[in-house]
Amino acid sequence: MYSPLMSTSERLIEATRELLWERGYVGTSPKAIQRQAGVGQGSMYHHFSGKPDLALAAIRRTADEMRATAEALLGGPGTAHERIAAYLLRERDVLRGCPIGRLTTDPDVIADDALRAPVDETLAWLRGRLATVVDEGRESGELSAALVPSEVAATIVATVQGGYVLARASGSTAAFDAGVRGLLALLASPTAQGS
Repeated sequence: MYSPLMSTSERLIEATRELLWERGYVGTSPKAIQRQAGVGQGSMYHHFSGKPDLALAAIRRTADEMRATAEALLGGPGTAHERIAAYLLRERDVLRGCPIGRLTTDPDVIADDALRAPVDETLAWLRGRLATVVDEGRESGELSAALVPSEVAATIVATVQGGYVLARASGSTAAFDAGVRGLLALLASPTAQGS
């Protein structure tokens, strides 16, 4: 499953990332991590003090990857609306859900300040980055000056995360896609543009 060139610690982190996304924290046992990574118990505990330490490394890696993907789109070329559209329309495994957003429903992650921190920090960063793009759109006159960037940013994040939930519940990407199209239409409407 993993490249033979990957270090043991890398295989452990990648295996944990996959299992957390698939099963959540409780469902991700050290034995399952070791089996998926193809390593023994001694190797795991040589690199990490235990499951919480390894889970934190995996969550941080996932958070960093999510930020990099979002920044590439939100910081790329185009108008504010085009950059928001690029973020909303990017390739996603919608039926699998968001690997960070799914952790918000995991009681063991939420109850642990260290594990919850990268989840909260990433979602806060995303709202802040989106708010900056919305503000740029307001400043350029592309978007209505009446829009509150932080509120629009929260709406974008809520649309994506809620879309994942609706898609998973129905077993279809249709609700996610409809939410994205609706939000983009609202942002492109004459009212949103201040016309």
